[in-house]
Amino acid sequence: MTKSDRQYIKWVKNNFRKNEVVEQDLKDFHAEQVRHIHEFQKTHPAYTYTPLYELPNLASYLNVSMIQVKDESQRFGLNAFKVLGGIYAIAKYIANQLGEPIEHLSFEKLKHPSVKERLGDVTFISATDGNHGRGVAWAARELGFKSVIYMPKGSSLQRLQAIRNEGAAADILEGNYDDTVRTCARLAEKNGWVMVQDTAWEGYEEIPLWIMQGYSAMAYEMIEQWKQTSKQPPTHLFLQAGVGSFAAGIAGYFLHVYGENAPKMIIVEPDQADCYYQSLSTKEGRREIVGGDMATEMAGLACGEPNTEAFKLLKAYSTGALSCHDTIAAIGMRVYGNPLKGDPAVISGESGSVTLGVVYYLRKFMRDSPVTADLELDENARILVINTEGDTDEENYRKIVWDGFLPVQSIEK
Repeated sequence: MTKSDRQYIKWVKNNFRKNEVVEQDLKDFHAEQVRHIHEFQKTHPAYTYTPLYELPNLASYLNVSMIQVKDESQRFGLNAFKVLGGIYAIAKYIANQLGEPIEHLSFEKLKHPSVKERLGDVTFISATDGNHGRGVAWAARELGFKSVIYMPKGSSLQRLQAIRNEGAAADILEGNYDDTVRTCARLAEKNGWVMVQDTAWEGYEEIPLWIMQGYSAMAYEMIEQWKQTSKQPPTHLFLQAGVGSFAAGIAGYFLHVYGENAPKMIIVEPDQADCYYQSLSTKEGRREIVGGDMATEMAGLACGEPNTEAFKLLKAYSTGALSCHDTIAAIGMRVYGNPLKGDPAVISGESGSVTLGVVYYLRKFMRDSPVTADLELDENARILVINTEGDTDEENYRKIVWDGFLPVQSIEK
């Protein structure tokens, strides 16, 4: 591996991975449970399956068997997947307050005026880099409740305005993402608000679990769609990680369905917020925290403290973690948006594109490297990636895709 390769991508193999799948570890992602979650989400009139695209010409170009991408930029018209977690967590909270199983409810029933009469005014609060907060604000407004959303220093003004457009009281604070989470937790306790956060800590595990379960409904869709195009399961599933809730929610259901035949699950992070990479690099596999500004273009992944529950699952079953320079995400954005003839074009934001950027870079520039060998990312690979967001920051999208910001040569100079 060359010096420049090490700067673009760092890899750590997960030496703490279990040799077999333990069903008890997946108790929150059983098929019947996830099916019920998916059925509830389908009761919203705007629900539709997001597409799973095949990229056969890119697969041929990179000499792999198959590449498929789940395009979450089309989820509920919100340009990102995050609403799946927030919408289920808020609905589950309301169902619990009503004392009714969520399986017996629908969006229409939860929007009935009698629900608000019984619950009174409820305010949901959350910290976000953009997409999660917009999903929480949207879900709260849809169900007739208030929301307060705070964003970390340096957040996109367009993402802030998108949250405000959903009816939230929203602002940008001075701290980083994890500082903002702590601020929201204090405000929730002080004001009697309901914290809807996709990261867990001691004493705050229930709602983060509901969010992970909400994300697992996407895995339900993906497996259904994959089976329509391939008789064999994917061999590689690349998953973005901020706090790890999304990655764990998807991984949990894949492990439940496929067991020992589950694909290799590879965690992908920005190198400025690579808490999973740092954690798996320790001798003991302890949960590491990354601090500071975490200045990365991948704003949705700029999180330095792993979700405690997600970390347990990903430490037990992920293949390893890739820590990536922003250039890798930029490569992914350009490849998605400028496909080979015959492949579909996909509009992908910085956090959404990094997994395809990794696949492209490893197969084009690092085909004979130890990283690619460890991953067995060879000509037989059937690869599944998820575009978790579209151009949620349009100005930055154009800067990267149109103006050529973050070219491959940027680190080599």
